[in-house]
Amino acid sequence: MRIDIEALRVLDVIISEGSFAKAATKLHKAQSAVSYQIKKLEQQFDIAIFDRSSYRAELTPQGRALWQEGKQLLQQAARIENLADQYARGWEPTFELVVDGALPLEPVMHAMKALADQAIPTKIQIKIEALGGVQMRFDQDEANMMLVLDYNPSPRLCAAPLPELEMVLVAGAEHPLATQQSITLPVLLEHIELTIHDSSETPLTKQDPLQFGGDRVFYLHGFHSKKSCLMMGLGFGWMPLSMVVDELTSGELIELDYSAGSRHQFVPQLVYHTERPLGRAGEMILQAIESGFSGL
Repeated sequence: MRIDIEALRVLDVIISEGSFAKAATKLHKAQSAVSYQIKKLEQQFDIAIFDRSSYRAELTPQGRALWQEGKQLLQQAARIENLADQYARGWEPTFELVVDGALPLEPVMHAMKALADQAIPTKIQIKIEALGGVQMRFDQDEANMMLVLDYNPSPRLCAAPLPELEMVLVAGAEHPLATQQSITLPVLLEHIELTIHDSSETPLTKQDPLQFGGDRVFYLHGFHSKKSCLMMGLGFGWMPLSMVVDELTSGELIELDYSAGSRHQFVPQLVYHTERPLGRAGEMILQAIESGFSGL
């Protein structure tokens, strides 16, 4: 049975306006056309929607139940029509962003809040990965964009570089390396190195360029757990400067005096498909994240 949405709209207007005549005026229709729509509904469902035995037609119990259910259908239809209109104006139905967990999340979260405040129709997903896992998730999910430190370039991908950020080599204040000067690589390798586990199913064959290559390595699943281990003096390791500024200031973490340098600069990049141009949500996310990183 096909439900006549237009007839349900007419019924709803009759109820809201209080009479067939007022509904006809509201709908810019003849009263006979309004009456005809209701008769079609009554014939379709084989029920009396209005009791016409008195001067003023009143809803029957069956008619009231039909109207109440019909209102839900009308609301859903209105939502579908609104979504279709939004998509026709360039909004994507969904947008997936994959982010490297080594990068500051604040600019990403501020971008998401800005979009949420505007109540855009696009459903946005954010997934956090590490190292090769970022591009693996981007490729497997056919995601719209990735915010990444390193990736495999392709003519099918376009990259927008963001402002340069820093990694810093640190250890807890009580760690033996914290008080040493001009630390050499052999001295570093006497201690446990803390690093991040590659979240890809097949880790990159090339070694993380910031990993020192010793035998005593603890792999962790994120920078927050790595930071906790550094604070308790378990080992040493690289951390995004943005995540440890307060601890370096308070002295809970110490920047190591490594002879080859304790700072490493990197350029994060927003990468997306050239064959799938960004829609309105994608452009807004791109601009908002670029603006957020510029303010760091």
